[in-house]
Order: sequence, then structure tokens, then C-alpha cells
Amino acid sequence: MGSAGLGRRTRLAMPTLLIGANLPDVDVLSYFWGKDAALQFRRGWTHGVLALVVLPLVLTGLMMLWYRLAPRGDGASPDSPFRAREILWLSAVAILTHPFLDWMNVYGMRWLMPFRDTWFYGDTLFIVDPWIWLALAVGLVLGRLGTRSTRPARIALTLVAGYILVMAALARVARRQAEAAFHTAEPLPRRLMVAPVPGDPFRRDILAVRDSVYRLGSLRIWPRAVADTAVAAAIPIRAADLVAQAAARDPRGAAFLRWSRFPYFRWLVRDSTATVRIIDARFQQEWASVEVETTVSGERGVRSPWRLTLEGPY
Repeated sequence: MGSAGLGRRTRLAMPTLLIGANLPDVDVLSYFWGKDAALQFRRGWTHGVLALVVLPLVLTGLMMLWYRLAPRGDGASPDSPFRAREILWLSAVAILTHPFLDWMNVYGMRWLMPFRDTWFYGDTLFIVDPWIWLALAVGLVLGRLGTRSTRPARIALTLVAGYILVMAALARVARRQAEAAFHTAEPLPRRLMVAPVPGDPFRRDILAVRDSVYRLGSLRIWPRAVADTAVAAAIPIRAADLVAQAAARDPRGAAFLRWSRFPYFRWLVRDSTATVRIIDARFQQEWASVEVETTVSGERGVRSPWRLTLEGPY
């Protein structure tokens, strides 16, 4: 955006855009308090509607302070004026791009924080989309060559905006095709995620909730719609088991479940203690899981599932 012309609107415009586009991720500081705290805090307070009002004011104030106190070594012309109103506008635009792009992927974000702890998922772009990175990088590099024209960056931004619109349309098409694929054999699943994959705009991964299991599949949108709704074995959720319910009441388990979109449970019982791992089926990786211990003495119907495990005994 800075190379497309916004970086020339006022002194300190470019650092304002750079800081603003990353400022909502100040919540990464929550990792100092551990992964559990980070999962509860990330993409919440600093990404929601209140932050979209407060953070531009904070950034504008910091830029005004920097302009008054720092030496004039920002590369701008000595005659270039500092316009606080322009800084505020640029801050708002740059900060808004961050939660908008976060919302577009399956990780999601919480638009209504701190008023409502509700997650929203765009399911439109892969979390690191190589085509967006490539288009923006080419526009930036070409704009830095020769006359330092703003045209390449503007073309790159236009292409990226068009690409996002196309991906949003493909997401709707893919969801309808996935629903149709499930409906041919049995009723529609209770919940369904049709997720983009890296590098291929015409393919999607499917995750569906059917009774008490997750069904995994894949979908090819173009040139001919092809859906496989049983690529992998079904994953039992086991949320109704006594051990799972006990783990869900644990503070760490409850916090993870507030973040998780498709949780399932695995555990190992020794004597009267169950070690339970709760995993989010979106990612099925160690970082997207939590381990808690709970007492199961006297609980009837406790089972120790060893199959379909994430790692180790889980």
C-alpha cells in the first residue's frame, strides 16, 4: 500500500503503514504466559471492533511523539509536512487489513471482542497463500526498479483483491458441492468445514461432523467437480465419554475448547488417573492440542482408546 502511493501522503506514512499492518499481532506477547494463555488471547482483544477504534488512535499518538522527539532521518524531504489526520487515516486502513486477512482463513478471529467471545471463519484463503505473496512481492520489486513507479504496486493490489473475490466465490461453490456430495448418500452433516489448501485454488479439504465422528475428505472444484468424502478413516470425537467430560471441566481443557473448532479426545487410563489429550481436527498437530490429567476413580464405562492417535500413546 505504501509503494502504491499511500506512503507519500505524509511524513512517516510508510512506517505507519508497516507498523499498523502488524500491530494487532501485539497479542503474541501472551506467549510469555504460556501456550494456553496465548490460545485464549490470540486474535481476540487486539483484533476485534474495539481494537479497530483504539489502535489507530494509539499508533497516531506514537507517530506524533516520534515526529516531535526523533531526529529527521526518515528519508523524507525536509519540506515534507507531517499531517496527523493523514496518519490517523493510514493507521486505520493498515490495521483493518490485518483482522480482515486473519478472518479469511480457517484459524479465524473474533470480530466482536471484547463484547462477545465468538469466533468467525472465512474459510477462503490458506493461512499462508503463496499467490498473494508472489503478486505483492512482484509488484513491490518492479516498483522499486527504474523510476520507482506506483503502478506495479497498484496493479498487484488490484490482482490480489480480484483473487480474494474469486476465492470467496469458489469457497461458496465448493461448500455447495461438498454438501451435495454428502447429501447423495446420507443426510447433511451437522457441521461442515470446506478448507482451502496451499497453492491450488481449485481443491479443498473437507471436514464434516457426522453423529459422533469427524469425516475427512477432499474436493476438486474444476475442471470437473469431484468429491471424495471418505479419504481418511473417520475420527471418533468421544466428547460424551466420562473421561472427556471430566477433561472438558478442567480449566486448561475448558480454555482449549473455547478456542477449538473441531475438538476430539484421546486418553490413556492408568489406575485412577486419565491423561487426556484434546486435539483440534482442523490441524491435528501438537501445537493444536492440550493435555490434562483427571481422576476417573469410580467412573463407569471408562475406555482407553489407542487407535487413531496423534502422537505417542494418544
